[in-house]
Amino acid sequence: MDPAILEAFRQVLLDPMIWAAVLGAAVYGVFVGAVPGLTATMAMALLVPVTYWMPPLPALAAVVTMVACAIFSGDIPTILLRIPGTPASAAYADIGSGLSSRGKGDEALVTALVFSVAGGLFGAVVLIVLGSQLAQVGTLFSPAEHFWLYVLGLTCAVVVSKDAPLKGALAVLLGLLVSTVGLSAVHASARFTLGYPELYQGIGFIPAMIGLFGVSEVLKNLLTLEPGVPGPTSVADVSRVRVLHALPGSLRRLFRRPVSAFRSGSIGALIGMLPGAGADIASWVSLGVSSRSKPEPDTPDDEAALDRLSDATTANSSALAGAWIPALIFGIPGDSVTAIVIGVLMMKDLRPGPEIFEKQPIIVYGLYLIFILANLALLPIGLLAIKAGGLVLRAPRRILMPVILLFCVLGSYAINGSTFDIGVMLASGLAGFALERRGVPLGPVVLGIILGGPLEERLIQVLTSADGSAIAFIDRWPARILALIWLILLFVSLGRGRGPDAIPASAASREDSSDHSDGG
Repeated sequence: MDPAILEAFRQVLLDPMIWAAVLGAAVYGVFVGAVPGLTATMAMALLVPVTYWMPPLPALAAVVTMVACAIFSGDIPTILLRIPGTPASAAYADIGSGLSSRGKGDEALVTALVFSVAGGLFGAVVLIVLGSQLAQVGTLFSPAEHFWLYVLGLTCAVVVSKDAPLKGALAVLLGLLVSTVGLSAVHASARFTLGYPELYQGIGFIPAMIGLFGVSEVLKNLLTLEPGVPGPTSVADVSRVRVLHALPGSLRRLFRRPVSAFRSGSIGALIGMLPGAGADIASWVSLGVSSRSKPEPDTPDDEAALDRLSDATTANSSALAGAWIPALIFGIPGDSVTAIVIGVLMMKDLRPGPEIFEKQPIIVYGLYLIFILANLALLPIGLLAIKAGGLVLRAPRRILMPVILLFCVLGSYAINGSTFDIGVMLASGLAGFALERRGVPLGPVVLGIILGGPLEERLIQVLTSADGSAIAFIDRWPARILALIWLILLFVSLGRGRGPDAIPASAASREDSSDHSDGG
């Protein structure tokens, strides 16, 4: 065995500083992810000064563990309160909250945890075994391929809204419209700023996401607020989240659906390694693929919803390790988090690139082992976080709603320290409340806001490089493959028509919420 591997094992497993960094970063990541608005990127930026005083391996251990725990813990408010803790969890907010409203919150949370751990471990294996080979695929992607990737992500947002595909398409278009506010990344001209300097940077998707999901939920519950009524999506069983009872069923689901788990993990790893993609797009694409797969005959709606939830959470966790492939080998960040990671590596005199495997093999092998340890540590810490999160739903709504609104305000303000973002959050909440009253899904709006800028930039780049010729979008074989996948997805979606509800939890959530509010 390579002596560098043995030394990496010795340093990682026997260094108490690494274990302390894993534990501290796990607690920090769980807290950050569970508070809407406190993104993993912001948490990473706050963690960088702390890592300055650490040796390289403990610093990497803190970074990897924090991100893995933050991505999962974002599922806790997503499922219990329908407020996405992270952008990656916005894709399945309706599924998770619907399960919670029908007394399946414990199963949904534990399923998300188990498959997040499985996805993280799968991504770590991909990083270890196929890292250098898969990174070469990312080098094949020109602006045309990125354009089709973004189009695929937006199309999947419509596909998973197949109970109302036209309304899903409308939601995507609204999100794209909002993304045009501010200075154009291509022409540097102000658009729709209405004279507000704060809008020159565009409308931040974090305040908008918090408002769309959080404030709209508060407004919806205020309409039916009665003294003594429990939380917004709670029933008696949900407030007592039985994690140990739900754990065996989630593990059986993992072993019962190995092909789906492998597919979702592969989607997450491949999308994660593409610069600018990230876990949020991986969630949408995996959920879209899962929604087009027919469940087994006589499968209950809740079981089908749990299957789709498991696919999405597998993909977003797998994407985390995938994003390290171009960052570690080429110094190209796969997402905003790994962009900060590159700065941490350079701060430690570790320059990303092919030479890091030759000059610093102990660091590389230690990083591989840290990925595995971080995801294994997530399981017990995640179970404790779920247990604590279940206590939230025991509070009466007259107490819970102001607290939720307070966290929405804090989360919006914390991004840029701007009171203007609070106004954006409140306006988005009113818009989200109005859209929900009309049955328009909110998740695609958020995805449109996130992808609108990069989509426009890639569009202009392709057209400029080809003197306005549309042939440039399909003149390379990777672009043709992505375009073909998009066409197949589009035609299959149109051919199946309405079909069974892709997200049965959405409508049921609204019905159950009204039933509980009426019945007290």
